[in-house]
Amino acid sequence: MEKILDEFLYHLAVERGLADNTLVSYRLDLTAFFTFCRKYNLKTIEQANKDVILSYLFQLQVSGKSPATISRHLAAVKSFYRYVVSEGILQKDPSSDLETPKLPQKLPRVLSFEEVDLLLSQPLISEPAGLRDKAMLELLYATGVRVSELVSLNLEQVSLKNRCIRCFGKGAKERIVPLGDVAARFLAEYLDRGRYKLVKPGETSAIFVNQRGGRLTRQGFWKIIKKYALKSGIEARITPHTLRHSFATHLLENGADIRSVQEMLGHADISTTQIYTHLTRKKLREVYDLTHPRA
Repeated sequence: MEKILDEFLYHLAVERGLADNTLVSYRLDLTAFFTFCRKYNLKTIEQANKDVILSYLFQLQVSGKSPATISRHLAAVKSFYRYVVSEGILQKDPSSDLETPKLPQKLPRVLSFEEVDLLLSQPLISEPAGLRDKAMLELLYATGVRVSELVSLNLEQVSLKNRCIRCFGKGAKERIVPLGDVAARFLAEYLDRGRYKLVKPGETSAIFVNQRGGRLTRQGFWKIIKKYALKSGIEARITPHTLRHSFATHLLENGADIRSVQEMLGHADISTTQIYTHLTRKKLREVYDLTHPRA
């Protein structure tokens, strides 16, 4: 099983171009499934039939795993078996008629305009690190990029003249995202008088660097935004994705069309973007109830 798993992960990496974090998730989920199989002395994938998969899902449920986690595990198993069948290792996919459970739609937390202003005003821009943080927060809200896309940005991916950045999202898909004047101004300031004080010799490509001069990591940025969220006094939990959600919702609230927002977010399927339309409809309802004389 492990040998086929390695071949499957290689297929996902090379032929489908999935991100490293996604590959790690697949490996962990499928290793857990194989461990379950070995516990019942099942040594080959031929022995792991539909009943075995159902038993595994039931065990996940009994152990208290959330519906989202169980759904993710099943998706990994189904993807693995599709590969196995396509390679001719198995003739029939035992997971083919197993349906992924429908999950309740959880609306993301979105900041108000005032909360965004408050959060983005926290960095002390008189210091190089504060100027870097200001540029990152402004860029994140201005473009809606994922935190992994933010920290992986290189100098050649930014055009201040054309007010845009070039991102590589999931599956290494490239997209161009426009950049607002405010974000462009603070990014230019950071590149002009902040970055050179932080970057170490030889690090020529990364835009955002840490205190040691190397590329900032996702974990490093999480600590940064957590610090400013605490400093701002905003009670709700704020993550890097909160600014991405706020970016999309605020665009739609101000009249942007959903296809354009989908393109800027890098969503492969528009149904992923449509969750933000629920938020804007909810906002419209609140405005109506507060302002209409016969509401």
